Order: sequence, then C-alpha cells, then structure tokens
Amino acid sequence: MMTRASILVVLQLMLACSLSLAVAEEPSPERSIEQIPRGRIDPALIPTAYAGTESFRFDVSYTGGLKLGELHMELSRLEERPDAFQIHSRVTTEDGLFSAIYPIEDVHLTKVAGPQRLPYYYEVWQKEGFSYEAHRITKYDQKRGRIAYWHNDKPAEIYEVGGGIQNEFSSFFASRIMPLEPGQPFIVSTFADHQRNEVVVMVRTREQLEETLFDTVDTVVVEPIMKFSGLYDKRGDTVIWYTDDECRVPVLVNSKLLIGSLTAKLVAYHNPACPQYDNTVLEKYQKQYPNHTPRP
Repeated sequence: MMTRASILVVLQLMLACSLSLAVAEEPSPERSIEQIPRGRIDPALIPTAYAGTESFRFDVSYTGGLKLGELHMELSRLEERPDAFQIHSRVTTEDGLFSAIYPIEDVHLTKVAGPQRLPYYYEVWQKEGFSYEAHRITKYDQKRGRIAYWHNDKPAEIYEVGGGIQNEFSSFFASRIMPLEPGQPFIVSTFADHQRNEVVVMVRTREQLEETLFDTVDTVVVEPIMKFSGLYDKRGDTVIWYTDDECRVPVLVNSKLLIGSLTAKLVAYHNPACPQYDNTVLEKYQKQYPNHTPRP
C-alpha cells in the first residue's frame, strides 16, 4: 500500500514549484550551479498571475487513474500591506481511494508582498489520519534575513537564512511567471527543511499537450530537481506543464515514484484576467461550479 507521504506528494508539488533541493544535481553539461542566474518575476506577467482573483482545482491520481485526493488553491488580494496577496491551499483525500482509511485535510495559508511576492507569513493546519493534528506558524523578516517558526505549543525556533527567500507555496506562484526559456535554468531561494535551499528550476522544452482542461494547448515544460523532502517526503522525478502564454496556468503535474507515478490534473480554473481560460470546469464537476463552462 502507498504511504501517506506518497499519497500527498503531488498535492504538495502543486503548492511548490519550489521545488525542492538541498544540493542540486548538475543542471547541464555546460553550466555549474554558480553560473545559473537567480530567477526574477517578469513584471509584464504580474497583472494576470497576481490579479487576486485566481483559483485552481486539481484531481490527484495514481497510475491507472485511481483518484487519491484533491488540491484546491486560491490567490486573493489583501489590504493589510501594499502589493499583498494571500495564497490559500487545501489538500484533501475527500472522494479519494483512501479517504475512509486515512483521511487528510490540510490547510495552508501564505501571505506575500513586494515586487518579488516574497512571503512574510505562513500558517498551516494539518489533520491526517484519525488522530494526528498539527499547527505551524512561520514569520519571515526578509530585510534581516531571519525566520521565526512555531510548531504547536513549542517555543519559537529562529533561523538566519539571508534575505530574498520564498517558501514552498510562494515559490510556485512566483517562479511560474519568471522567464521560462528552454535550456535556461534559474535559481529560486526557498526555505524548507529548516534551512535555505538554492533551488534550480530546469526549463526543458515547449510541447503541445492534448486532453487538458482547455483541450489542446501549447505548454512550456518545467522540471524542478527535487532533493529535500519539503512538506512531505518525495522520491522520483517531477514534471510540470504550464500554458505557454501570459497566464502560465499549470494544467498537469506528473511525479514518478519508486513504483508507478502520481498525476495532478487541473479540473477547474477561474481567473477573469485570463478570459481564454476563465470559468472552465471538467464536465463531471459542473454541478459544483454552475457558473463555469463544462469541458468533457
């Protein structure tokens, strides 16, 4: 039987284009890590990716199409700080294969601000199985390069990590609107496993992908090199397909396991800033999204 970590890994992946590595593999024969540039958000893409009205729903399945769970994500604008946004993510095994055996209901809340949409607050509530519960809070002082972390009722832990650092959720939203040119990797600094990690994001190729929520679309294929465990343990390669346009909608994620693979497929999307994709839903979920346009 698959472990809890295996069930959750792709759910976590969509939360993190971050993609995770403590020590990167050699990204290409021509370049060392020291030669790879640091990724920067393309300002031209901010109006679509950070409109503050975007929501996603992914179905996560194991090899053969067995549904394991769902990932719901929503990005909304905050009034508490300039250029502030909230990333709300819900990971659940509801309606999944193992929901009666090992139910999971995790909620992650990340607040970001500034030109590079860096996090300043992160909170997570985890309910897994029939007895495990956890509550975590992380506060980021980007100017001083310091992070404070609380787990349940334990005293705060302080980490000196340097400035300009993402978390696993903020890095997903930020890195998808960085320049994605095949053969041109970039680095996103990410706080995971209680330390700073210089994450290499590989941009592989452009590919026309069929049978997505939006029918056939042109995509850009990204492969994060995963080394550290992040929120949940992980083994194997991961590939993410984004629409190759100003919206950069993640339509598909595939993660290889020791046996088989996990796939997260976009089944519902909302963002008025991307009218070509806005309010689209897989037909079988039409009743849950009455204002969306169904796709078979």
